[in-house]
Amino acid sequence: MNPRAPIACLNYVLGAALLAATSLAAGQPTYGNPSPTAGSKTSQQANAAADQTIYQPVVYTNANRKGPALVVIPGEIKSNNATFLQKFTANNIADFGEIELSSANFTVLERSNLGPLLNEFELAYNMGDPDQARKFLKMGKFKTTKYVVKFDILKTEQVASAQSGFDGRTLGQMAGLLGAFAPTRGGAVAGTVGGTAVGSVHSSEATSVWVIGMRYKIINAETTEQVATGYTEEKMEIGATSSGALGINQSQQGGVSLDTMVQRLVQKSVWEIDSKYK
Repeated sequence: MNPRAPIACLNYVLGAALLAATSLAAGQPTYGNPSPTAGSKTSQQANAAADQTIYQPVVYTNANRKGPALVVIPGEIKSNNATFLQKFTANNIADFGEIELSSANFTVLERSNLGPLLNEFELAYNMGDPDQARKFLKMGKFKTTKYVVKFDILKTEQVASAQSGFDGRTLGQMAGLLGAFAPTRGGAVAGTVGGTAVGSVHSSEATSVWVIGMRYKIINAETTEQVATGYTEEKMEIGATSSGALGINQSQQGGVSLDTMVQRLVQKSVWEIDSKYK
């Protein structure tokens, strides 16, 4: 046997892997940035903050094991927060649930396949009516359904806020006043200029923290009885800063969005479902 054969084979394999990786990277779509501020300091700051909210896939513990067939139905949103209610519906949260449960390798049966019967399907499980539920489990793919899963929002409340700031106008007025009593004209002018400069200085900072809580329920598709439940919370911080002096101003605001928070809560819930109930 040629002693160089194993080396040649290894080089071939490594070359093929590198070519595949290069082809994959080259095939990924790329997009430009038409913003007139692209690449500027403000753009870099805004993008750095936005990078913290980009979707991050979770590596689920038992993703290598196929999970049972299930259906995700819209849960309840028990919140009187107007902003949250305007932005989210129970269907949005159920959509996030389907995405993450599929990533965890559960067999997710699309609830949309029920068509106009979806409301009756939801009602059967919300009311705990096994006889009505079994009627739907005789339909096509739904015969394999083992669980029905729902995600409820139980809490959306602002729990803390803080703000601080500095306004140089008062000090500026004092400096100008002291300059007015200066013994020389030069001292008076300097006092006026200094007062204007100090008075232009300002800075402020404000932060608010919200707590959002989510509950998941796993329901036996055949009996409509609850199999398991769990609850998790996450903090959402929103902040803003502004400062300026001598006519030069700077401001920045940001934080994790409601969409990102809900998605992260669903991910935490699915991680627990995958770990404990697959």
